[in-house]
Amino acid sequence: MNELVSTLNGLIWSPALIFLCLGVGLYFSLRGRFLQVRHFKEMIRLMFTGKTDEHGITSFQALTMTLAGRVGTGNIAGVATAITFGGPGAVFWMWMVAFLGASSAFVESTLGQVYKEKLNGEYRGGPAFYIERGLGLKWYAWLFAIVTVFACGLLLPGVQANSIASSVETALGIHPNTTAAILAIMLGLIIFGGVKRIARFAEFVVPFMALGYILVACVIVLLNIEKLPEVISLILRSAFGLDAGFGAIIGMAIMWGVKRGVYSNEAGQGTGPHASSAAAVSHPVKQGLVQGFSVYIDTLFVCSATAFMLLITGQYNVQAPDGSAMFTGIAGVAAGPGYVQTAMENIMPGFGNIFVAVALFFFAFTTIVAYYYIAETNIAYINRVFGKGC
Repeated sequence: MNELVSTLNGLIWSPALIFLCLGVGLYFSLRGRFLQVRHFKEMIRLMFTGKTDEHGITSFQALTMTLAGRVGTGNIAGVATAITFGGPGAVFWMWMVAFLGASSAFVESTLGQVYKEKLNGEYRGGPAFYIERGLGLKWYAWLFAIVTVFACGLLLPGVQANSIASSVETALGIHPNTTAAILAIMLGLIIFGGVKRIARFAEFVVPFMALGYILVACVIVLLNIEKLPEVISLILRSAFGLDAGFGAIIGMAIMWGVKRGVYSNEAGQGTGPHASSAAAVSHPVKQGLVQGFSVYIDTLFVCSATAFMLLITGQYNVQAPDGSAMFTGIAGVAAGPGYVQTAMENIMPGFGNIFVAVALFFFAFTTIVAYYYIAETNIAYINRVFGKGC
């Protein structure tokens, strides 16, 4: 099984996908005349405008539901992994993916609004809807819906739940089975309340968890502010192969930066449009702009918070492609949730370990909630298709 997963992973996350992700983002950026820059102020303004109705939710609620899916373990463990295998330069390429990906998120979320439908008294939309009605490829829309149900309903939640169980066991010694039972009960109480309850949950929890995490990161950076210019310089030098220590792995920096960036912000993956389609807005483009800003929040703010906490304190490792150590700031710990917990415990003794566990719990749990909403939306689409006798 491990060999099969490794083979599939090598095919899916091949250089072709990396260039495709960057290329698509660049294409939409050029066609939109870099709307992610021109309409930056409008993105922020639109987040707090608009009203809900009996069928939909507000723009801000849709934004927080999308962020619930975007902000997950990739923002903590994923960033550490990118730095370990790609060096500090990987952080720059994560930023680049976010900048270009904002245009991809704008396009897919706008399409979600254009082709949304009312199903079971709620607005529903996503790639399956606009693939069918926009492109006329019913077979591909149905295939997308089936794959998404399995991915978001069965496979992806396990990754997030495993990170929660692992971090909680490390920090508090609670057995994973106990954590799993608690997660199942909490999840059921939220998702069985429909999109309105999910939206209210996300509206309250997501801003709290993101701002709290960023605030702690800012405190750590301020305590080491004299090192900030050098860290920024190191990121830029490593990104373009100009650093003597990490210049040899510029290819790995690009690859891991793009891979972790796409995994974290999910721009162009087709997950964001599901929540954005539930918003009640007067024009599709308005929600598209709001969702474009969600990519900035995920990568430029939350991912950067993790990166700066690790880099500015020197609590990170860098590994060469042959497995040899290029830099060792935290020995004996593999990249992952435990890596960040150990690093934070060294930075903040007695608090860092628990802080990362709590942050991971909120990040991963909200992502699980978002995944099940995505799966449920695609189940509703499949039911609609079969209802028509297709």
